Order: sequence, then C-alpha cells, then structure tokens
Amino acid sequence: MEYHFGNLIGLRTYHKTYSMNNNYHINLSENWKIQSSKEVSENGAEISSELTISNNWIPAIVPSTVLGTLVANDIIKDPFFGKNLKNISTKQFKMPWWYVTNFDLNTVEANNSALLSFDGINHKANVWLNGKLVADSNAIDGTYRITAFDVSKNTIEGNNILAIEVTPPVPGDFSIGYVDWNPSPPDGNMGVFRPVTLHLNAGVGIEKPFVLTKVNKETLKEADLTVSAELVNYTDQPITGILTGAIESVSFEQTVTVEGNSKKLVEFSAKEYAQLNFQNPRLWWPIHLGDPDLYNLNLEFKIDGTISDASQTRFGIREFEDYWLDKIHRGYKVNGQKVMIKGGGWTDDLFLMDNDESLETQIKYVKQMNLNCVRLEGFWGKDHKLYDLCDEHGILLMVGWSCHWEHEIHMGVPVNERFGGVYLPEHIDHISKAWEEQVIWLRNHPSIFVWTVASDKVPITELEQKYIDTFKKYDPLRPYLNSTGGVGSDQHVIGTEDVISEISGSSGVKMLGPYAYTAPVYWYVNTHLGGAYGFNTETGPGAQVPQIDSLKKMIPKDKLWPISDVWDFHCGRYEFANLSRFTEAISERYGKADSLEDFDKKSQAMNYELMRPMFEAFQVHKKRSTGVIQWMLNAAWPKMYWQLYDYYLNPTGAFYATQKACLPLSLIYNYGDNQIYMINDYLYDANNLQAQIRVYDIKSNLLFEKNIATSALKDSSKSIFEMEEIQNLTSTYFMDLRLFDGEKIEISNNFYWLSTKEETLDYKADLGDFAYHTPSKEYADLTLLNTLPKVKLVVNSKHKKSDREQKFTIDLKNNSDKIAFLINLKLVEKESGEIILPVFWDDNFISLLAGEKRTIVATFRSDAVAELKVEGWNLI
Repeated sequence: MEYHFGNLIGLRTYHKTYSMNNNYHINLSENWKIQSSKEVSENGAEISSELTISNNWIPAIVPSTVLGTLVANDIIKDPFFGKNLKNISTKQFKMPWWYVTNFDLNTVEANNSALLSFDGINHKANVWLNGKLVADSNAIDGTYRITAFDVSKNTIEGNNILAIEVTPPVPGDFSIGYVDWNPSPPDGNMGVFRPVTLHLNAGVGIEKPFVLTKVNKETLKEADLTVSAELVNYTDQPITGILTGAIESVSFEQTVTVEGNSKKLVEFSAKEYAQLNFQNPRLWWPIHLGDPDLYNLNLEFKIDGTISDASQTRFGIREFEDYWLDKIHRGYKVNGQKVMIKGGGWTDDLFLMDNDESLETQIKYVKQMNLNCVRLEGFWGKDHKLYDLCDEHGILLMVGWSCHWEHEIHMGVPVNERFGGVYLPEHIDHISKAWEEQVIWLRNHPSIFVWTVASDKVPITELEQKYIDTFKKYDPLRPYLNSTGGVGSDQHVIGTEDVISEISGSSGVKMLGPYAYTAPVYWYVNTHLGGAYGFNTETGPGAQVPQIDSLKKMIPKDKLWPISDVWDFHCGRYEFANLSRFTEAISERYGKADSLEDFDKKSQAMNYELMRPMFEAFQVHKKRSTGVIQWMLNAAWPKMYWQLYDYYLNPTGAFYATQKACLPLSLIYNYGDNQIYMINDYLYDANNLQAQIRVYDIKSNLLFEKNIATSALKDSSKSIFEMEEIQNLTSTYFMDLRLFDGEKIEISNNFYWLSTKEETLDYKADLGDFAYHTPSKEYADLTLLNTLPKVKLVVNSKHKKSDREQKFTIDLKNNSDKIAFLINLKLVEKESGEIILPVFWDDNFISLLAGEKRTIVATFRSDAVAELKVEGWNLI
C-alpha cells in the first residue's frame, strides 16, 4: 500500500488502545449521530463546523450500520418478527446517510501528528473534519478497503467535529453478502461497520507491526521469531530515533533514521538478534492438542528519549502447514502435528449488531461442542473481537472471500462462469488491494491457519498472482487455498466449470454438499460426494429447526401451527426456501406431527440424530479424512436452516449431537458397517480402558451386552467390535455405548436410537443443475418411539450464585424400569416464564436407562430468579 503525504492513505494495524493522555490512539466509538441525506440541507463543511446542526439526529455508536442504528433506537421495531423484515422499505437506504461525532483534544494532542483511520466503511464515503474535506469517495471506495489520512493540519485544540457521508452499495459492488442463508438486509449493511481511530504521534508513527514465528517441529523446543514494523515520518524533516521491542523479558532495539515524508520497514530477525531464538517456547495449540498460549509484543519509537509512538500486538508462537493425503486431499498441521478440522460456518448478525458478550458466548459454544474450527466465508467481524476470542480459546479460523461475489444471482450483475465477479482489470486491482489490507489487519492472529482466496470458484490468474505476491511480502508462512471447492468439481455439483487454478492446480478440498436432509448412513458409505473422506469445506444434513421457545419469539401466534408461509420466510433462499424435505423426513421416519409440541420434540430428535453421524463419520474415517465444516454454525437472524444454535443463542438438538460426536475420547457406532469404533483425538495414548456396549428393544428390555478391555493410540480410530445379529429386535431400538477408565469412572457415553429398516439412498434422483443433497428412496422406521411408556423422573437441584454467574446442579434419577428418552433441560425466569439464554449445559437432550442417575450442571450470567423445567419425549 502506498502512502500519500498531505492526503495520507495508509493502513492501521491492530494496536492496543491507549488513553488520550498517552497520545497514541483514540477510538472514536461513542457520541455518534446519524441522519439521512434526505433530511439534511447542509453540506459536509457546514456539518463538520457547527455541532448544533446534528443535535436532533439519531444517536449511534461506531461500528454500526444505518439499519442497525434505526432498530437500536426503536425507529424500526421488531424487524425479525414474522414478516416484518419484508415490510421495511429499501427506498430510504438508496441515498447517502451522514455519520457525525465530536471529540476533544488538549494542546499536546492537537499539536501532534494525527492519522485518521477507517477499518471499514460500506461502501463509499466523503469525510470532513472541522470544515475541511480530508477524503472523498475516490479515496474511500470499497467495503474491505482500510484507509487512513493525515489530518495533522485539520485537528484543533478543544472540540473537533468529524462528519462522514456514507454512500450505500449498489449491484455489482464487492460488498457484504449472505448468499442463500437468509434475506438480504434492506440497507445493504451500509454504514461505518468497523472502528474509526485517531492515531496520534510526535512525528513518527509505528505501523504494521508483525511477528513471524518459525517452530522447530522436530523438537518443539525452540522457535525463531522475526519482528517487523513500518515507521512512518509525518514531517518533512529526517528523524532519527530508537525503535525498541519487548516480548516479556526479551528486549531488542535499533537506531533508525526515517527521511521526511517517507516510511521505512524495520526488521529484527533471530539471525541477528539471538534473543529472538526462543528456547522452550509456550506454543499456541488448538483445543484438545494443547494450550492456546499467547504473548505480547510491545514496541516504542523514541526521539531524544521521548516516546513518539507505541503499540502492543498480541501473537502466538505456532506454525501451520498443509500436507497431501493420497496426493489428492489436502490436510493441515499445526506445529508439525496433523489436525482433523472440525468446524462450522460463521455469519455475523444480519444488521452487523453483534456485541462482545454475544461473540464470547458463541466462541465458548464452539469450544463446548468440541469443535476446533470456525470457517468465515468472508471477512466477518465488526472489529478484532471475534479473532481475539478464537486466539484465546484455541479455535482455528479459516478466513477469506465469500461466494457472494461469484454468482450473478447474488451480485446482481453478470459474472465470469469460471472466475466469478472479479475478472476485469479494475476489479482485480481493487480486490487485490483490499485483500492485502485485510491480511495485514489480521495476520498477527495465531488462530488463522489458512487464507481462502475464493469460495465456489477460483481467482483469475492475474488476481491469484497478486495474492501470492501479498503472501510473499506480508505473510510468507501461512498456507492459502485457491478455492474452498476443487476435488470432485468435475461432477459440477456447484457450477459448470472445473475448479482448477492455472497457477496452483486443485485446492485439494471439496465442496460437494449435501445441504439438505441426508440420512445418517450417507456419511459413512458415500465415497464420491460429501461423505467422510478428504476435507469437506461446507456440508450438513440441512435444516435445523429451533426449539419451540425460539419459534414463539419469531412467528406470530396465529401462524405457529400448522407450518405456514411465515415459517418459509424464515428459511433460506432459492432451493432452501421451505421445510418440505425436513417435514417429509419427520413424517416418514418419526410419524407425522399432530401439534407444535409434537413437531418440536420430533424436530429436535431429528436434529440430533442427523448431525451426530456427520461428525462421527469423519472421526471414524480419520485415515481418509482431513476435515469437515458444518454448514452452518450460527444464525444471522431467526431462521430454520443451517445452525447448531439459533439467533437467540438457544442450542438445537444438533448442538449437543455435535458435542457428543466430537468428544476427543469416545465410542462411536458406524451406521455403514455396524461396527463400534474407539476414537482418540489426543496427542497421547489412552490405555487401560473398558468399553461397554448394550442394546435395548423399544420396551427397554436388554437384548445384548458386551464389555471389552481396550486402548487407543494417539490420534487414532479403530474398530473394537462388529455388532452381531440380535434376535427379537424391535423395528426401533436403542444402543448405549459407555467408555470407562481403569478406575471404572465413566469417560464418555453415547446413546443411539436406530431402526432395523435400512434407509436407502437415491443417487439417481434428478435435482436439476444443483445436486444439493442425496434424497432417500426409503426411510428408516423410528415410529415405535411414539409408543414409549411415560416415565416420571426424580429431580433434585442445587443453586449457587456468585457475583459473575449462577450455577445449577441437577440430579436426575429414573426410578422406573423404562428408558427416559431425550430429556431436555431448560431454565426459565420465574416471573415471566421466558427461557434464560445463553445457558451452558454440560450436556442436554440426554436419555436415562432404567434406574440410571445422571448429574447435569448449568451455568449462566443473569440476575433473574430461575426455575428448572424438565421436558422429554416420554416424561410425565
């Protein structure tokens, strides 16, 4: 990126936010107001000169979007309820909107050099500060461009007024997109959707700090660090100073001269600074493989002993690399260790209204589900918070562009069938610069293990080469994917072109679906589409309908039952605009639902039953699989499709199925070969274990029991038993798997409801141009679940409240001689009866055998007086 002094277009990287007294960074997040240009007669110079002009405007914060702000101020009410979103006029968002704020500077601050930085504006903007135009829409043009301007001559002592005229995106713009996940936001997400910062310094600023880590993968006992930063001189005179760095007790420094109105890259390498060869480093690991240890890099540039600028950058010591399985499928290693990628696809809130608390809950949910990865199809996040949380919790991140730009139906303009929307020279230049800026913005996050430069297609050759040049210059060690599709693309499940790059060939990963209802056996037996082999970058069994508590929040009472057009409105788009495949499967497999409550219990059972085998199959087939991403993890708005927990942060049955499937040490039933597998994800052997296998008929009679002494090598999957034919087995039956350690303490449990009627797949079904799933010719029969006798549980709970959270410990006892099936625990507010969310249950949707006891713990942050509700398939 080039700097233009006087009108400096630069790039702000991730710094610690200092207080104003330290003269470094002022985050301009509060005290904003917005207004439509239709309601404003004054120009930018006038608005940024007289504070009273915006006195009666709409209060806002930054980051925000225009529509998000209108909702926050109750100007637009309940946009996600019923079909309200459809009734929001888009006409009001076809014109520019103004963002205005003011901030105070003292004498020292006003006399410092000042850089005004914008991390993200959607889509173009004109900017005025104190009556002067400091940037126009030629300089701020593009959602993912990160810009900065030298405003040293514009800042004043006392009150400063900043005004931003934001122009919305139009069809053909490379803006934020939601593809087929949900409706598009009526405002197109126009706004200042990422931070605005004033960066002050005493003549020389520190930009683009970076720590490159190279791990000795043979011993893991040492790592070479290379620290770099760019020094920018905002004056017209040469300045000499000392750049000092510190990482805990390790320090280093260089004397540097920076010519006037110029920049200089300064580097500290382990070859020249021996202290940057770290011995016995604390490595950053994803969950189940180790701790996600982090370090801080502190940089200061001093001129004659006075600090001109300072920054703090958090990083982790780790090294990622890819490898090839059978020369076809790509996998990944961290610190030399192969890691099976198990994740979900992320989306931000539809109005980009995610807050820090919501983000923290969601990443903790990911960790609870034993997932180790989140895939961002797009550069999501209102700021660095999402990435920070993944760093802290050991969650890997795939980050890159979205397929929204690759299809005419989403972009609104014609695209190239092979390369998508970015193929014209001016677009290649624009997107390559945006890519470079995003990479520099995020590259210090240790959680990002791969850059994905395209989604469904591949970048045109000239564009991919620019990406490669960016990696070589700014991030040379991290792998990249030319596409998240590739293997099997000649089957043309998505698109008519083979996904092969002229530079880098096949991506080595696949995107072959499914995206809709898919039988459990599919994941084990399919070997040419989305089954458990290779790396499936987006896939899943289709719709995951929310629990009844959430359905009542999003659908009007008179439209709740039977399923109505309002339900359809909250589905996906195009092929996914209704629940027909989901409801047909429920009716065929579980029996047609006769009420909302009946549909709720059956949909959660199927959510659980369909999600678990997908992740389990990839676990079982470790030797031929390298990764799987459930499409999707979360929800941009209240919806029926593709989510492990819903918009209200209420887990579906699929949430706890994922948690069970991805346990690092467990037993798994293989629907394909009817064998029981032992799974160990840890980097150490597990010995002296006892496996217990039991099978019950629908009347809870024990028909089979087997106890097996076993062990498991590190990072392994092995069959420990092949199920025999069991006499007198009812058409619907249960399998209970338990794993114990040498002290007979239970390590894990896994409970299945199964059918003697095999589900058969229809690979020849005509689905048109988009073979988005493999339907069933015949369905399994689980209808005997409807004959389960009623069971009454003995329930005791203990409650503990601290300053930060409440904790419920629930003891459940099934004193009957029948199985209590699919017990669902909820906590509700005593007065309102509303469900309390979010809540972290250590397990849920559990089943209890006759006479079994189980203790479940729930924690949550709320001052509400909570009551426990215990529901279940066959509870009294």
